[in-house]
Amino acid sequence: MKQYVVDAFTDKVFHGNPAAVCVLEKRLPDELMLSIARENNLSETAFTVKAGEKYALRWFTPGGEIDLCGHATLGTAYVLFNFYEQDRKRITFSTMSGDLTVVRREDFYEMNFPAYDLKPVPVTKEMVEAIGAAPRAACMGRDLLCVFDDPSVVEQLAPDLERLKALDGLLLHATAPGRDSQIDCVSRSFAPKLGIPEDPVCGSGHCHIIPYWAKELGKNALTAYQASPRGGTLYCRMEGKRVLLAGKAALYSCGEIFVD
Repeated sequence: MKQYVVDAFTDKVFHGNPAAVCVLEKRLPDELMLSIARENNLSETAFTVKAGEKYALRWFTPGGEIDLCGHATLGTAYVLFNFYEQDRKRITFSTMSGDLTVVRREDFYEMNFPAYDLKPVPVTKEMVEAIGAAPRAACMGRDLLCVFDDPSVVEQLAPDLERLKALDGLLLHATAPGRDSQIDCVSRSFAPKLGIPEDPVCGSGHCHIIPYWAKELGKNALTAYQASPRGGTLYCRMEGKRVLLAGKAALYSCGEIFVD
């Protein structure tokens, strides 16, 4: 079957977040999709198959299936728009998180995602010991969001991944304000529970990060930078209980994989 690797939230390879994208003729067994994801050993492998006017889309990490993934959705949209649906400007994906639309706007791909409902939680000793720094605030959605005042702290974090596994939440996102007027917030994302030490640029994480900073900063349009070693930029907008996440993508590879 055809498999592409796309670097998402960047305009050049070796940056952003790489996702494998498998374009299927028919649905595959779950065990086979998980085996492919483990063989790829990327933070995400996406599997898509056409279903009428929509595309069914599922995402697998090496640790199992996940309910929402931004960078692999962007990567899948990039592949479909450029190789399969060149005349379309909008694609709707049927997913575990409902219908998700992606609109192509020149070389940007804008995704419409659900915002997570964030609930404040206490900052605990276990959080501080696992993260290696003390956040000023913490919130829980699907994931744990920890807020810092200094972006340098976020950039230099070296958390204890085994201790992170004991914290509540599927992933941990550490975030702080941006350094200048060009960037509203910076963040890093860690997912040891999914077999991913650090997710280079996490779209679903920004469904936590952007609602927090939109309320904190009193603005709906924000530019976010994920300060992982690879780095990536997201152009975001709150619309009610939805988050619009836009970014670019770069194709790294296109090939065939051979499975039984």
